[in-house]
Amino acid sequence: MEILERIKRKQASIGIAGLGYVGLPLAAAYAENGFSVMGIDSDPEKVKLINQGINYIDGIDLEKVVADGRLKAADHYEEIHKLDVMIICVPTPLDQNQQPDISYIVNVMNHVKKRLKKGSLIILESTTYPGTTEDIIQQAVTEEGFIVGEDIYICFSPERIDPGNRNFTIKNTTKVIGGITPKCLERGQLLYSHIIDTVFPVSSPRVAEMSKLLENTFRSINIAFINEMALMCEKLEVNIWEVIKAASTKPFGFMPFYPGPGIGGHCIPLDPMYLSWKARGENFFSRFIETAQEINKQMPQHIVGKISEILNEAKKCLNGASILLLGMAYKPNVSDCRESPSLDVYELLTEMGAKVSVNEPFCENIFDRNGAKMDNRPLHYSQFAEYDCVVLLTPHSLYDPDLLTSSAKALLDTRNLTDGIHQDHVYVIGSPVKKRKRKQLLPN
Repeated sequence: MEILERIKRKQASIGIAGLGYVGLPLAAAYAENGFSVMGIDSDPEKVKLINQGINYIDGIDLEKVVADGRLKAADHYEEIHKLDVMIICVPTPLDQNQQPDISYIVNVMNHVKKRLKKGSLIILESTTYPGTTEDIIQQAVTEEGFIVGEDIYICFSPERIDPGNRNFTIKNTTKVIGGITPKCLERGQLLYSHIIDTVFPVSSPRVAEMSKLLENTFRSINIAFINEMALMCEKLEVNIWEVIKAASTKPFGFMPFYPGPGIGGHCIPLDPMYLSWKARGENFFSRFIETAQEINKQMPQHIVGKISEILNEAKKCLNGASILLLGMAYKPNVSDCRESPSLDVYELLTEMGAKVSVNEPFCENIFDRNGAKMDNRPLHYSQFAEYDCVVLLTPHSLYDPDLLTSSAKALLDTRNLTDGIHQDHVYVIGSPVKKRKRKQLLPN
């Protein structure tokens, strides 16, 4: 039976390479919809947990689909010759030179191309530069003698997972997809239509690849802009948070973004650099992307500078100071600490001799760049007075602004959680700098 008909009848067997924040929810969605799914991941611990029906990502339930045999996991590719569909959801990090590392995609294709069966559908979801689907996926398939669009079907569809978001899920978030040929697109669009309300087709994988980079580069640049405005407002003695509220009353032509200690997660810090790297190969240099990256990366240093200023007000030195950081995840109410600016703040403070403790309620074990475990303490407001400065970095919903302000000797709020609370020991980035009153010099 041709794969198009197998997809229509939900008889197509689906493989998903990479069982992280993107791959596992996708695998669960297809299994819940009646498809047979095999998840593949190099981490044997993840594989073990999945096959036991144990979920390690919030918001999905694996127990029933695993018990029914619709979802199973493996740490090898030996059985993928039985599959009709392979969806690739592996990481695409930056290397030490801030250049794209697509080795995970290449590795998957090295396994897949040797076991492909005629009529299979391959979809890449990993975020990458325009041209990757053709350069890596299509090239690998062609080298094996298959004709794309006749023997094998290839698409690119960027992931749009937002961890912790209860309002927008896989089902109600529009899915963009581009195929190498119209037949490729037809099959990919049909596959996603089983689990997603709206599938938006585009003319090519390059358009789909570029759309993902545009989305996150847009966010990166606008976050950098508002971060710079926050720094400016500090100098001008204007409160950026009040300014944003005022500007947001305009019903058209303005979209609010908010300052913070930097950018984090698996998308915004990385995706713009993929685009910038690819553009440089065409002798095009994006000043917006590079400038935004520079501003956002400087924010952790600004936070450390603010902490030093606060300590100076109390005639204390950063070296040897006791500091508590609240929130190490890159966004509120998730356990994901990847690329979190909180980690950079931690590293800078420890390098300068501060005694740093953290509180991250959603992640028990957090490690620094040297692999040392951070001192992740329980949240006890009664102990806040023991620290020279408490710094709110990630505004988890369990943090109580009233208790924060009443318990800490000095509080630096990088997210305006304490909005409306005006006390001398509370400092907020993007608001007028509190200056110590100095004695006026007597005239000669």
